[in-house]
Amino acid sequence: MKKIGKIIATEKVPTTVEYFYFWTDKQLVIKPFDVIKVNHLNNSITFGVVEEIDHLTDGASFLAGYISSDFGEVEAKTYTNRIGMNYITAKVVGNTKNIYTPVLDGAIVSLANSDEVTEALGLKNIKNPLPCGIIEMYEGEEKITIPVNFNSNFLIGPEGAHLNISGISGLASKTSYAMFLLKNIQERYLKVVKDESVAFVFLNVKGRDLLAIDEPSDELQDSDNKMYKELGLEEKPFSNVKYFYPFSKDIKSTTYADINDVKLQRKYEKAFQYKYRFEDDKVSLDLLFANIDDPTQTMESIVSTIISGDSQFNDIGNWTELLEEVKTRQEKGDTGKDKTISVLSWRKFYRLLNKTLTRNSELFSNSINKSNNEVSLKESIKQIHKNDVFVIDIAKLDEEAQGFVFGDVMRAIYDLKLGQIDRDDEEVPSKIIIFIDELNKYGSKDVPKNSPILRQILDITERGRSLGIILFSAEQFKSDIHDRVKGNCATHAFGRTNVIEVSKSDYQYMPSVYKSMLTRLQQGEYIIQNPVFRSPLNIKFPRPLYKQYKNG
Repeated sequence: MKKIGKIIATEKVPTTVEYFYFWTDKQLVIKPFDVIKVNHLNNSITFGVVEEIDHLTDGASFLAGYISSDFGEVEAKTYTNRIGMNYITAKVVGNTKNIYTPVLDGAIVSLANSDEVTEALGLKNIKNPLPCGIIEMYEGEEKITIPVNFNSNFLIGPEGAHLNISGISGLASKTSYAMFLLKNIQERYLKVVKDESVAFVFLNVKGRDLLAIDEPSDELQDSDNKMYKELGLEEKPFSNVKYFYPFSKDIKSTTYADINDVKLQRKYEKAFQYKYRFEDDKVSLDLLFANIDDPTQTMESIVSTIISGDSQFNDIGNWTELLEEVKTRQEKGDTGKDKTISVLSWRKFYRLLNKTLTRNSELFSNSINKSNNEVSLKESIKQIHKNDVFVIDIAKLDEEAQGFVFGDVMRAIYDLKLGQIDRDDEEVPSKIIIFIDELNKYGSKDVPKNSPILRQILDITERGRSLGIILFSAEQFKSDIHDRVKGNCATHAFGRTNVIEVSKSDYQYMPSVYKSMLTRLQQGEYIIQNPVFRSPLNIKFPRPLYKQYKNG
């Protein structure tokens, strides 16, 4: 490949085991993340990734430049051009013979070809390949495009697990990138993997984002088709999809989905409406208070009293009766057995419970009519099969109800994988992948430490890999997320964000030029980190294969 410069090692700026520096022509177009190679000892080659690019001249000061332009004349022509060059900092990522002594002054630096780039970045001979995008390097005749694959064992286990995606809403395409990877996983497990199985549970939290993922897209461009071909992927949307909407008689009041779309999905047995019955779901009552600060654990005590069927609660059979019984406890002079719980605590509990049940009166119901496609989410998840995709719509629910549904879904999956649920028809999928956007609602640093949903998320990120429960999550600002949640994610994807976010401690080990790039990444572009890759990669990915709605 093209020779572009030579190594510089000075008294004050020596080459090191980690970094080297070289001059190059100031007209050469080269970018951060580009891979270059250097001839080294014993006929080996050292690879580096471009980080910083500086332009240097022989000018003594800014003032000298001003004076040489006829004291500030912009149109002035200089008869002697200043001596100038580009000065590049590159990070060492490997050597063909594992020689890591510093590269020597005067060694030739060249662009790398496709095979050399894949070797340098750890992309060669990837086991269990799963497409995650493409990288583009160089410009003009030297430009190369390389498909990039994850080792799926480091994305969905058993070697590593969990993915976290961050970026500004509407610009970073967080949902699109997560769904791109999830579709690739389904395709791989349908066509290649035979000794394992996978199922998917997606939470739709924004408008109609995920409510047509089995319908083909009508927005793909030639560049997208070309990228899918380069990655060796089929251009088909998700298969085996079922949609679960919050119950309401008119449908409109609990979902952003179009009524006609839901009716068509129901016609093909793909759409269901979920409800919560007291007798089946009272054990999950604590989830309604997940985001309520409870330093004295009085809310927890009340929930425990209700669940255990203590005193009058033993005879309660529906949500209405529960509310009435709680109402009597909040009256002055109550003489119940639970005297350790104050009247003020009962009043707070009643106020919160009444608000949630009133707002979601159809969701919290007294009966489930299966002939009308009404289901219990918990029971549906118990019967999930390999390659199934469950899309659970919670976008139009209030925050308390959203948290309740999300927590209930995670518990059901956890119970299923722990073997607490008997299945006669078929084996439980060996892996179940959960995708949730806006993770900051449930897994941020500001969520109360006693939150049962936060505890569930922590348990999944810390123990889920061994159980086959994998979390794909997304949020606007990574710095808001609980340290134990993001710390247990093996793969991170960084989309476009702002300068305030990149100043946070989560980005302290990222080179300054990469931080700067994060503030101007384009849609369909990410910087990703994975244990298999020797350096962060700037990847591009195509538009999703499924129909997307423009949320107004």
